[in-house]
Amino acid sequence: MELRKKAEELLQKLTLEEKIGMIHGAQLFQTAGVERLGIPPLKMSDGPMGVRQEFLPSNWQPVGRSDDYVTYLPCNSALASTWNRDLAKETGRVLGEEARGRGKDVILGPGVNIKRSPLCGRNFEYFSEDPYLTKELAAPYIQGVQEWDVAACVKHFAANNQETERLWIDVEVDEQALREIYLPAFYDAVKKGGVHTIMGAYNLLKGEHCCQSEYLLNDILRKEWGYDGVVISDWGAVHDTEKAANSQLDIEMSVTDNFDEYFMANPLKEKIENGEISEAVVDEKVVRILMLMMKLHMMDDTRKSGTYNTPEHRRKALEVARESVVLLKNEESILPFPKEKVKKLLIVGENAECVHANGGGSAEIKALYEITPLMGIKTLLGGNAEVKFVPGYVRDEKKEESDINWQESSLENGGGSVKELAVNAEAEKKREELRKEAAELASQYEYVLFVGGLNHEYDSEGNDRVDMKLPYGQDKLIEEMLAVNPNTVITFVGGSPVEMGSWLEKAKTVVWSWYAGMEGGNALAEVLFGAVTPSGKLPETFYKKHTDCSAHAIGEFPGGSKVHYTEGVFVGYRYNDTFQIEPEFCFGHGLSYTTFLYENPALVQKNGLNYVECDVTNTGTTAGKETVQIYTASVERKETEPVQELKGFEKTKLLFPGECQRVSVLVEGMIEKKNLRIGSSSRDIRFVIESR
Repeated sequence: MELRKKAEELLQKLTLEEKIGMIHGAQLFQTAGVERLGIPPLKMSDGPMGVRQEFLPSNWQPVGRSDDYVTYLPCNSALASTWNRDLAKETGRVLGEEARGRGKDVILGPGVNIKRSPLCGRNFEYFSEDPYLTKELAAPYIQGVQEWDVAACVKHFAANNQETERLWIDVEVDEQALREIYLPAFYDAVKKGGVHTIMGAYNLLKGEHCCQSEYLLNDILRKEWGYDGVVISDWGAVHDTEKAANSQLDIEMSVTDNFDEYFMANPLKEKIENGEISEAVVDEKVVRILMLMMKLHMMDDTRKSGTYNTPEHRRKALEVARESVVLLKNEESILPFPKEKVKKLLIVGENAECVHANGGGSAEIKALYEITPLMGIKTLLGGNAEVKFVPGYVRDEKKEESDINWQESSLENGGGSVKELAVNAEAEKKREELRKEAAELASQYEYVLFVGGLNHEYDSEGNDRVDMKLPYGQDKLIEEMLAVNPNTVITFVGGSPVEMGSWLEKAKTVVWSWYAGMEGGNALAEVLFGAVTPSGKLPETFYKKHTDCSAHAIGEFPGGSKVHYTEGVFVGYRYNDTFQIEPEFCFGHGLSYTTFLYENPALVQKNGLNYVECDVTNTGTTAGKETVQIYTASVERKETEPVQELKGFEKTKLLFPGECQRVSVLVEGMIEKKNLRIGSSSRDIRFVIESR
């Protein structure tokens, strides 16, 4: 209340014009300040994977200096694969310190939208298909950011689960699904994370644009959840002056440079002066903005200064990358490669030497550096091993749009469409030559590694994929390599699952490594050669094909003018497990180079809370970490209930061979008449405890 009183006192000194300047963009990434009263502008930056490069104030052209290179962090999907709350907080701390070091007040992340479909172009920015896993990582992430006097901005509120027609798509979702699937991460961001700002979504929900929605912003966010922080629009997501002004939106941002013409700029000022809209609605927005500035110490001398690109930040990026690598398959223990025996290694695949920091839309980063898999492997092996690289495939040629064209056309065309990259005949001819070369070489090498997957032509803001197929003829390349060398290790970099059915049975070893940040290549190399034992677990279902996903099978994606979430709560593994749809790799799956024995399960109550405990023993020959997962299943299941839901998890410390740890997992929610399923994944259940 003291902050509010101070803000209200300062409000009385402001003119209407000054107040209006504080509630809309005066530059592409900042509002107007009030210099005479010592009120600074609010400076923002995109930042799900690091603080974005500096742009000109009114033009989407980079400033082009050398002072805005930053630490490139693993994407949120990679972070979710660690199943590690501590690493989530450390990631937030790095991002917060770097944002403050770059002079920012608000960092526009994290993205907590649910992965309803594997085809959404922004899935790599999001954590999971599961609301519990998402919120358990997002809340400490937010806390970490805000330790540095920087506001996290959780996004996109709410039900923003596709890029196709993202500005105009009207989402129809039932109340149960909204409350159980799509809102929990936002609720925990407010209640547990204490998030200072929230970004509204582009889409409509129940017929209202989210950034001016009475239902979302007033009924749920302000009244029900008691949120007193600042709500910022997505860039270009406001469409009506009166609705925006009378809603609980506080700041309007957009992608164009006509700042005075924004809906909450001069048009709002005129309506207030004409008596059509009360000035009191602007006053409330300004009070919340002033309270935010006070929370961030923007108007006193106690604010933290931050810094960026420190050795410690790079170490944290490496820690996350290491734990994010998911070992999907490892027959005959092909991995880890025996470092001392590998004298010749063949690496095939463009992603082995591709950098990803500079793509993906607003997630792009101007990274100080990015270690590719090729570089990580070569530096790990050193000069006594010969590493030969061939690309194996090439991309289709296409014209590149400038950033300004991409940003503005994204609004003009309705906010994205399904991306179909035309196959270039010349590129296909080149691929045939590259496949032949790769297969011939693969037959000559004992140790062969393929590094393929996706890139930001496919994982990108503004567009969704048409299917889960690997681009650029990679399936055919993999098949031909496996035909001549069955021990070829298949490794992928990407932000969304891909189809593997045409060759998976023939492959002995498959590794998934996401967009893992500036140290991603080093982390992958360490896992491949056994310096690090993989401990990543999938935060989403890897389907055999996209039509095995409920959004496509019994729901809609991407819909027309409306998209109907008729699948309800049956999203991801909830659908597959309930209706017995076999995935390629299930939610929570991830192998290790060692083995873990679960013993002595028990249900324990402490301080009115329920915990599942069990002993986890490393029964293998190498040190490793295991994630214990708890799923609850109703004994008398209703038709509207999934057969099981994740309600707890805990990752062990690094366990050495023979070492045992008693793991205690807090179980969320009521457990009466439920089975508590203890497992290593959603389909590897080791024990079941029945609660009475």
